[in-house]
Amino acid sequence: MLHRKQFYLACFSFHFLLIVFVGCGDIVAFIARGYTWLPGPFRAFAQKIETSVFAAFERVQPSNPVKQGITTYAHLAGIEAGYSFFAPSVPDNYKVVFELHYPDGRIEYDLPHASTRSGGLRLSTLIDNIGETDSDELREIMVKMLAYSVWQAHPEAIMIRAVLGFAALPTAAEFQRGIRESDQFVYAYDFVFPSPSDGRVP
Repeated sequence: MLHRKQFYLACFSFHFLLIVFVGCGDIVAFIARGYTWLPGPFRAFAQKIETSVFAAFERVQPSNPVKQGITTYAHLAGIEAGYSFFAPSVPDNYKVVFELHYPDGRIEYDLPHASTRSGGLRLSTLIDNIGETDSDELREIMVKMLAYSVWQAHPEAIMIRAVLGFAALPTAAEFQRGIRESDQFVYAYDFVFPSPSDGRVP
């Protein structure tokens, strides 16, 4: 009976410490990026903590079994994202734009679409996950899935360039100086699709 209680206590302690670690990571990141009213010394201290503690976990190889186990458990338990100022899984500021190229040299631009509000929320979360993933191969596959859905709506396009960008928000001090958000390039992928006459599926 005593061993069972010790086991339950160890499980609770692990779960609780993981919640604290994830939550503190988000709060430290907000302070380090100047998203709070705290003065400069707090921001510098938060940047040191973020670099020395939280970034150390990010530098561990994704193939590491310990990191895989902790990451898997956090996602299964729904504690992979800290609450900080918002609820978990609120999408970040990533954006995807599709550049459609046609055989006659014409170029058009399109954005990901969703037919419902709930679908729009899931789409925003998907784009956020694409921007945050560490795997180049997985990121390209996810972007290609979005590009393929766009190609289905425009089957005459022979090539689609998917551009992933990030809307960088200014700090409170920068906003007071008149600085507004700016779009930053992150990744770009080119996907070649067959023309309708080919009769092939990409």
